[in-house]
Amino acid sequence: MKNKLIVVDINDRPIGEISKTDAHAKGILHRAFSVFIFNTEGKWLLQKRALHKYHSAGLWSNTCCGHPNVGEETTLAAEKRLFEEMGMHVKVNPIFEMTYRAVLKNGLIEHEFDHIFTGISDDMPIINNDEVMSYQYLSNLELREKISANPEEFTEWFKMLFERVVMEVEKG
Repeated sequence: MKNKLIVVDINDRPIGEISKTDAHAKGILHRAFSVFIFNTEGKWLLQKRALHKYHSAGLWSNTCCGHPNVGEETTLAAEKRLFEEMGMHVKVNPIFEMTYRAVLKNGLIEHEFDHIFTGISDDMPIINNDEVMSYQYLSNLELREKISANPEEFTEWFKMLFERVVMEVEKG
């Protein structure tokens, strides 16, 4: 079942399976997760996606993201992917869910029922160069200014999620 994504309805109920390639080529709604790690100073840990990624290559994004495999629990999948991409063991907590659709520059379509998680860690990442080319820590203000000045340097989903994550984190 690896490399099969979970096709869902608008309520996140599984209704089928699809290959990652087909899901993004056809814009089929599928389950995903996005992880946002902060340090104890409240700075966001961002990753710059590797240049060979099949979409959004070389763009800044949240700490990690991905898709649970068929039969895999979403929180565990998010923690596993965080370790695979960033070399970090962090307990993540769900903060909200959101459905979004974005047409990417290469014509692929992200149409995801996204489970959003946060976590706190002062551990330094040990990046997987197959997935990530760089990382940085930024404050809310620094990040807001960078997105405003150069939105093309950030993934579409990150730009959609940023303000909502700020709001949810500030609510506690």
